[in-house]
Amino acid sequence: MQIATMAELAASGKQPEVLFWVGCAGSFDQRAQRITKAFVTILNKVGIDFAILGKEEMCTGDPARRAGNEFMFQMMAYQNIQVLNGYGIKKIVTTCPHCFNIFKNEYPVLGGSYEVIHHTTLLQQLINEGKIKLKEGGSFKGKKITYHDSCYLGRANHIYEAPRQVLEALDAELIEMKRCRSKGLCCGAGGAQMFKEEEAGNIRINIERSKEAVASDAQVIASACPFCNTMLTDGVKKEEKEDSIQVMDVAELVAASLAD
Repeated sequence: MQIATMAELAASGKQPEVLFWVGCAGSFDQRAQRITKAFVTILNKVGIDFAILGKEEMCTGDPARRAGNEFMFQMMAYQNIQVLNGYGIKKIVTTCPHCFNIFKNEYPVLGGSYEVIHHTTLLQQLINEGKIKLKEGGSFKGKKITYHDSCYLGRANHIYEAPRQVLEALDAELIEMKRCRSKGLCCGAGGAQMFKEEEAGNIRINIERSKEAVASDAQVIASACPFCNTMLTDGVKKEEKEDSIQVMDVAELVAASLAD
């Protein structure tokens, strides 16, 4: 995919409307790369003027701070802020709730103040404005979909409706798990748990959450976070249900349902 970088645009004196922050998962994880491509497909289809940082993008430092390495976090954050402010970035969109949360709530104190939007919120806005046109009787019409609330999107930032409204626009049947919205259960990856061994216990959190999703009788588990996607995919495999249940990001569901 040909995507403009900030450096290329700056060289020709242009400024995009929005910076798409791809994030570590979206850049390097093979599964999450498909989410990145789906989201970019939508942005291109709608004609949104955006760019990425490319090789100038570093990790936001979220896992370092959550794991307790404040020094490492501040080093990474200051470097990112220098780059973002250097390009005069005003608006950032990201497919990762961890990046979204840290930019929105923790970077301003360090001198990085931006309008930050999560991709599910942007998708909802574009659907409401009629800019995203979905196929009638699309791929997911009538299918049972359950939505897993990411902790950093839901409880941390109270974004519950946007992703659900996007899923409802697909003409799918939205089924709620027993624990959802503000009572949603973590996928097991938050707080840097993605990168370390879990503590002793009876059951892995992602297995418990996946069992709930499987019990909902949904054919699709929708997530809005690359970490949640990984954890739920692993859980569905453990339940040996990968043939009958798909784990997909909200952006992938929309991309697969775009009208020609």
